[in-house]
Amino acid sequence: ITVPDTTYAEQGAFITNYEFDRVRFRISGNAYRASDLAHWLALDVAAQALIDAGFTTPDSLPTTTTRVVVGNTLTGELSRANSLRLRWPYVRRVVEASLRDAGWSDEQCSPFLQKLEATYKAPFAPIGEETLAGGLSNTIAGRICNYFNLKGGGYTVDGACSSSLLAITTACVALADKDVDVALAGGVDLSLDPFEIVGFAKTLALASDEMRVYDRHSNGFIPGEGCGFVVLMRYDDALAQQRRIHAVVRGWGISSDGGGGITRPEVEGQILAITRAYQKADIGIDSVEYFEGHGTGTAVGDLTELQTLSRARRQAQHSVPRATLGSIKANIGHTKAAAGVAGFIKAVMALSTQILPPMTGNKQLHPELLGDQAMLKVSPTGSIWPADRPLRAGVSAMG
Repeated sequence: ITVPDTTYAEQGAFITNYEFDRVRFRISGNAYRASDLAHWLALDVAAQALIDAGFTTPDSLPTTTTRVVVGNTLTGELSRANSLRLRWPYVRRVVEASLRDAGWSDEQCSPFLQKLEATYKAPFAPIGEETLAGGLSNTIAGRICNYFNLKGGGYTVDGACSSSLLAITTACVALADKDVDVALAGGVDLSLDPFEIVGFAKTLALASDEMRVYDRHSNGFIPGEGCGFVVLMRYDDALAQQRRIHAVVRGWGISSDGGGGITRPEVEGQILAITRAYQKADIGIDSVEYFEGHGTGTAVGDLTELQTLSRARRQAQHSVPRATLGSIKANIGHTKAAAGVAGFIKAVMALSTQILPPMTGNKQLHPELLGDQAMLKVSPTGSIWPADRPLRAGVSAMG
């Protein structure tokens, strides 16, 4: 923890064996090599989401009124790695100065530095006309718009670890206002390099061993990679077009903590978001049977979230049964900018299959889940949705 520029974490949740089919998507080799893999993964997954929704042909999508909103924070680690190529002048100055101090002559320094430059730059793609666009996070949405010829707008939103859920709510607002007719919303995160890992380590946010969530001994998260997209439409339109409907978004709420610690979540701030969400949905929080929480496994984050949900439900109705609580992060790691859409998809599939999913990463219940007054529970095995309870779920992402 105290050693400079190091991390104590030894685990990560990685996407492995993934290959982007650039031939299928008609992407040139130069564009592919110059762009962060986050661009191509997002395009690939967005295409899969459209197929799932029934938009299987180019003319089936209303291109002029379809919008793309992508949650992303730092593009991807390849962009930051490739920027090292442009840092060569600094590296050269430092190395040359050290060689001079060691007594090297001009005749010795010049060929050595020339060879070192070639070796140093070899892993990184040459800088070209595609490089700038390929390293920007805002271009991720542009890639999708470009490929599908979408003209309803495309942009990236950054709300840290709530980015992709914020992308979904942003798209919902556009649909509700009838600015667009279809929205592709989601997020992508392929950023597990020293900038993030060492940074998280210095805040003690990473798990030192296995990840535990809503657990008495929660001690941080395992960082992960991920990408997810959903297709959103107004319900009546989806029904009329006989689209495949997995669930209906009833409401949403957004808040911030205001003053206080900028990275420390506050109960009062989260209560605001919950209040706004259920007012918009026009339902009570006591009618919700399942909550897909943010659940990062950090001591402060888990405690704050449990206190917030418990307080909101307790204020609604004392006699309400305990609701089931879960977090997908114990399965796939904390995918940061893509975490919100991962939780959203999990909650949607729980509704669609009418199964309350099991909770992993929980061995000893958090004190907030114990006692007769507890408002929430976790299930290690999962269960069939109770027949006497509405098919309603809540999803949270903190950023």
